[in-house]
Amino acid sequence: MPLQAPLHLPESVVLTRLVRDRQRGHRALAVLLDPDNVSLDDAAYLIGLSHRYPVDYFFVGGSLITSARQGPLLELLRREAAAPVVLFPSSPTHIDPRADALLLLSLISGRNPELLIGHHVVAAPLLQASGLELLPTGYMLVDTGRPTTASYVSGTQPLPADKPAIAACTALAGEQLGLRLMYLDGGSGAERPVPVGLIGAVREAVRVPLIVGGGLDSAAKLRQALEAGADVVVVGNPLEANPDFLPEAVVAVREFVPVAV
Repeated sequence: MPLQAPLHLPESVVLTRLVRDRQRGHRALAVLLDPDNVSLDDAAYLIGLSHRYPVDYFFVGGSLITSARQGPLLELLRREAAAPVVLFPSSPTHIDPRADALLLLSLISGRNPELLIGHHVVAAPLLQASGLELLPTGYMLVDTGRPTTASYVSGTQPLPADKPAIAACTALAGEQLGLRLMYLDGGSGAERPVPVGLIGAVREAVRVPLIVGGGLDSAAKLRQALEAGADVVVVGNPLEANPDFLPEAVVAVREFVPVAV
């Protein structure tokens, strides 16, 4: 029996905000909470801090989730957080309608068919029924010095850090295929951040909002990523190690002023 299309698609609230902010030159901070690595108490502390130091988005997920904390974490965020909650899923099993939106990731930096389209086919009816706003995203892993969980689990080779042209063409192809966001990621535990030259090359190649994460463990690195062209910077591991880094990260993003060309 064919699937019946919904009468009304979810409103594009988050995507509209991302595009509008890009057009206005507003840079954003996303806090990535991995249910395996962040306790509910630590998450509650970060959410409390975010009321004094507002963040733009909470991303929830990781490359490999083995705990049962995602559901309770989403409940906590929906109850206490002011920012939109966006799922960062590693498989269809992590779809949860308690979030506001979902990064519909296509791993365009690799050649694993399951992560280009396979998982999406399995997830399609679940996503249609979820009511989540879907954010079609070109996900690109970048070599940042050592193997990460994302590269191992995905079974793909990250983009070479010193080949910005490859990253730019990959992003451009993704945009031409209709993807609405690009996400450059060094992966969890990245030894160093995505190089600014590579970020800049992707920024010049595409018009869609650009998200950058991995290895952004200081205000200086956040500013460098923003100056290179990131519209959204993502901080995860540094907050797991030191939740009190959040105010510094928020200030770095809020006070960022692009250098005039």
